[in-house]
Amino acid sequence: MPRPTRRAFLRTTAALTVGRLSFAAPENRPLRMGLIGCGWYGMVDLKAALQVGGVEFIALCDVDSAHLDSAIKETAKLQGGQAPQGFKHYQDLLATPGLEAVIIASPPQWHALQFLASLEKGLDIYCEKPLAYDIREGQAMLAAAQQSDRIIQIGFQRRQSQAIREVRDYIQSGKAGKIVQADAQIHYTAGTADPTPQEPPASLDWDLWCGPAPKIPYSPQAGHFNWRLEKTTGHGHLVDWGIHWIDACRYILRETTPHFVTAAGGLYQLKGKITTPDTLTAHFEFDSCPVVWRHRIWGSAEYNPEINNGILFFGEKETVFVTDQQWITIPRDPKQDRTARKSDTNMGKNHMANFLECVRTRQQPDCPAEEGYQSTVTVQLAMIAYESGVNVKWDREQQRILDPDAAQLMKREYRPPWKHPYTE
Repeated sequence: MPRPTRRAFLRTTAALTVGRLSFAAPENRPLRMGLIGCGWYGMVDLKAALQVGGVEFIALCDVDSAHLDSAIKETAKLQGGQAPQGFKHYQDLLATPGLEAVIIASPPQWHALQFLASLEKGLDIYCEKPLAYDIREGQAMLAAAQQSDRIIQIGFQRRQSQAIREVRDYIQSGKAGKIVQADAQIHYTAGTADPTPQEPPASLDWDLWCGPAPKIPYSPQAGHFNWRLEKTTGHGHLVDWGIHWIDACRYILRETTPHFVTAAGGLYQLKGKITTPDTLTAHFEFDSCPVVWRHRIWGSAEYNPEINNGILFFGEKETVFVTDQQWITIPRDPKQDRTARKSDTNMGKNHMANFLECVRTRQQPDCPAEEGYQSTVTVQLAMIAYESGVNVKWDREQQRILDPDAAQLMKREYRPPWKHPYTE
């Protein structure tokens, strides 16, 4: 694939609608879908699509035959006996006759190759976050997306939170005053599995599971579900979980990417169990205000557990706190009462519904590829700052890190025979 051009990165979202095909599944039949990655959240996405309705899953793919067999049986039951075909290799799934859209729910080291192959097949894509494992993958994916006419939704489900949407309107209206700083955080106690290297389950092709990433020894802590805290795959709590709140900060503040990022932390309590920081602070300099991320994934309950998971916006008039289903305004005058507003939103179902509606109408979804790319780059810059020990300066015009040593971490070489999609 040729190197993505600067023009491709600066192209506006509106330009994606130009030349779009008029494809839509006929109303008298369901949209034919496939799922790549049948683990926990892949099946959450599949069930959300079936709850929305108007779809049929005709193909599933997983490199663990036990996952695949279980998913086929469950999907057949949910579809009234209509069982999808099962595949070990995603290329075989993508070749399924009649396939129209695909959900990518594999671990991040596989996203780029599966995403690009899906575009080459002319499929609409719902891809879980993060968009990519490294920045250069994301740039190749974004360039391909912008050159296609496909509908692409990235799995930042919190864009469907009614509380987050109301906070966006409230802050943009100026009622809280100028936002001076935002603090985002998720403190919780992470569960860990056995990190001892051992033989993988007989049903799991571990070599294929690792794919283009380094092949590390298998352990339950590095495998299914727990890969999120493994450096070579999930890249840690900020990239896996915190990315939701970083995306929400960008969405609420109407920001793109930061121009300067610092990060510090380490492995203090879970050393030997995980390979990413159990304690981390990252400082993002956006144009409108700084955003500070903090996490600690060990220890007992916090002193103020009600703000362990969410964002605090510190305004000149008020402080605003938002989490998934609630937001609170705290006036500067302690004599004035706080105001709490609650909402109940099925974010996963609504995000999938938005994608499926856009597949039929050919309108842009709530989190297209460019938005997913910007949130993914933001957290990746923080991990580069942490791993390199460098204060990262990000050139948004050229989409590159200015420090040459830190810039080396924008791309991770693939393990043969796989080839990285970004070329110089």
